[in-house]
Amino acid sequence: MNRHSLSSSVKGEKDRGPRKSVPGCFGYPISIFFIVINEFCERFSYYGMRAVLVLYFKYFLHWTDDLSTAIYHTFVALCYLTPILGALIADSFLGKFKTIVSLSIVYTVGQAVLSISSINDLTDGNRDGVPDTVEIPIALSMVGLVLIALGTGGIKPCVAAFGGDQFEEHQEKQRSRFFSIFYLSINAGSLISTIITPILRGEECGIHVKQKCYPLAFGVPAALMAVALLVFIAGSRMYKRVEPQGNVMVQVGKCIGFAIKNRFKYRSKEYPKREHWLDWAREKYAKRLITEIKMVLRVLFLYIPLPMFWALFDQQGSRWTLQATTMDGDFGPIQIQPDQMQTVNPILIVIMVPVVDVLVYPLIDKCRINFTPLRKMTVGMLLAALAFVVAAVVQVQIDRTLPTFPAPGESQIKVINLGNSNAAINFSDGKSAVVNSLESTVYLSFDTAHLKDINVTYGSKTISKSFAFVEEERHTLEITDVAEIQAELLVDNLTSKPEQGNNKIRFINNLNSTINITMDGTDFGEVLYFSATNYSAFQRGVKQITVITNNQSCEEKSLQFGYGSAYTIIVEECNSNGLRVKYIEDIQPNTFSMAWQIPQYFIITCAEVVFSVTGLSFSYAQAPTNMKSVLQAGWLLTVAVGNIIVLIIAGATTISKQWAEYVLFAGLLLAVTIIFAIMAYFYTYVDPAEIEAQLIEEEKQEKEKKQPVHENGTGPVAQTQM
Repeated sequence: MNRHSLSSSVKGEKDRGPRKSVPGCFGYPISIFFIVINEFCERFSYYGMRAVLVLYFKYFLHWTDDLSTAIYHTFVALCYLTPILGALIADSFLGKFKTIVSLSIVYTVGQAVLSISSINDLTDGNRDGVPDTVEIPIALSMVGLVLIALGTGGIKPCVAAFGGDQFEEHQEKQRSRFFSIFYLSINAGSLISTIITPILRGEECGIHVKQKCYPLAFGVPAALMAVALLVFIAGSRMYKRVEPQGNVMVQVGKCIGFAIKNRFKYRSKEYPKREHWLDWAREKYAKRLITEIKMVLRVLFLYIPLPMFWALFDQQGSRWTLQATTMDGDFGPIQIQPDQMQTVNPILIVIMVPVVDVLVYPLIDKCRINFTPLRKMTVGMLLAALAFVVAAVVQVQIDRTLPTFPAPGESQIKVINLGNSNAAINFSDGKSAVVNSLESTVYLSFDTAHLKDINVTYGSKTISKSFAFVEEERHTLEITDVAEIQAELLVDNLTSKPEQGNNKIRFINNLNSTINITMDGTDFGEVLYFSATNYSAFQRGVKQITVITNNQSCEEKSLQFGYGSAYTIIVEECNSNGLRVKYIEDIQPNTFSMAWQIPQYFIITCAEVVFSVTGLSFSYAQAPTNMKSVLQAGWLLTVAVGNIIVLIIAGATTISKQWAEYVLFAGLLLAVTIIFAIMAYFYTYVDPAEIEAQLIEEEKQEKEKKQPVHENGTGPVAQTQM
């Protein structure tokens, strides 16, 4: 799970003047406990909301998979773009404390607006379970998500650094332990919320129509964000606050801009070339700053291929969650919601990080393999591509269990024989079928234009009937020979797999009287002989079926319904012997277990461990001390760009098969990994501390010489050898 923070440096504050002392506990400032609790609640709020977001788009707003994926990744991209804005506001204007409070208010309002947008009863005037005006919840959702992105992204660079500000210079050990506790609170909040909010979403709530409880799934994270804000404010009198010192990213940007401007200003041949294009900023900026920026740009250049990794990694919350909706979440005594599969990643992270550090890397070292940071990142990218190959294989297996629905120009027909003897069916296009008593055919596909008469034969008797067939629809043909041969055509209105793991159930009355049918509290009303009800949705499990005739009431437990099935239940008998029914499977339940997703989660978690952790460590090791926040901003930018790549591909691709899209992403990452490996091969590792020490020594020597710098104002100074 991607949990990076853009933090300002928390060291080197001894020159900022005296600060008031604050109460301590076990050697730690009491103020940090408010900060840790705040971070736990905020991460619970963010990851809890994000866990159910793509399903909210698909099932509540009724968006397609592609649109749901595109909007989801647009939101995630925005969450990783706004930290740069938050860092600029905190370091240049408001300071960390005021920035956190201000943007947390925005964040809380956004969570509340998103929760309100999911209350169906507010816009469902006719009480049919669908908002009368879908534009209202869509507009509220988008406003809420923008506010959340501004809030969570804006405070991301501030909270950890603000916690570091609470320590004195001599408390280096306590500060280091604080960051470990802080990171633990992030993982705990994300893990617990990813378990809890899908459970809340799975509950049914509503005043008029019972539906999946998105208001509760979003409302609890909103409440936790309000708690996070209140806890943070409660500790305000204990905090040490550092006044804004200016943001180094602004200085870097100005230096780069001046160098580019100066380079084009003096591009004629009469001015000598310089070793590096940044040297054209020497007229205005110090040699030390320019050298440090050069070091940063060398690392940022390596960042160019990295967004492709995040394009795959962040699909755990979109494509992989949607994949899980077509799978079986039955884990014995435990039932797993599709969005709960995301918890596999943080659980494995907790296990894999120490395993890799303590066992894997030392073993590689013993084999005398030079496993450099850039090689580790390359392996991580390859593992991510492999994870998507595994996801494609899983998708192929899922597709084999999915029903085939009629294509444009086609209709499908299932024949159910409710009679006492076998029947022969002959269609006008030459196809035929024999159907035993109280049995059915599978769905047969036909060219709608060629469907005309249907002949039904029982023994020596035959009838011929014509029906109006609907293109791209499934139909059920009821036939019987009780009393006389009859045939009726039903339009199923079932052209997709039941959503959210529900089961679609309908009844056919094969009793020679009118009956009333109830199942699990759902009243199907009066059903005439040789008639069928509409499909109704039911969750998994065993249901109570009650049938009432003129003089008899019968009850029977249903079979165990799984996930995503559809059944036609034929009522055959209701008397003193009890209720007898027959089940006809219209759509088979999800039979491919969600457990088969665990390998792809395991592989991509391994990829995260060797890519993300190593990448941050490498970046910090190769950056000057006061430039680390610049590299952190660049790192977060790669995450944002990766999510933008997903929404572009999801919106532009014409690939209809999901497994093929997984292979496409794997292939793209493989190609990018090759490019990255080549770039890494030519990269030369540096020691920033040694270079900084050399620059400081040079500055000291120049100061001792006390030689003035002359400027004629007419052109750039002579080239300086680097």
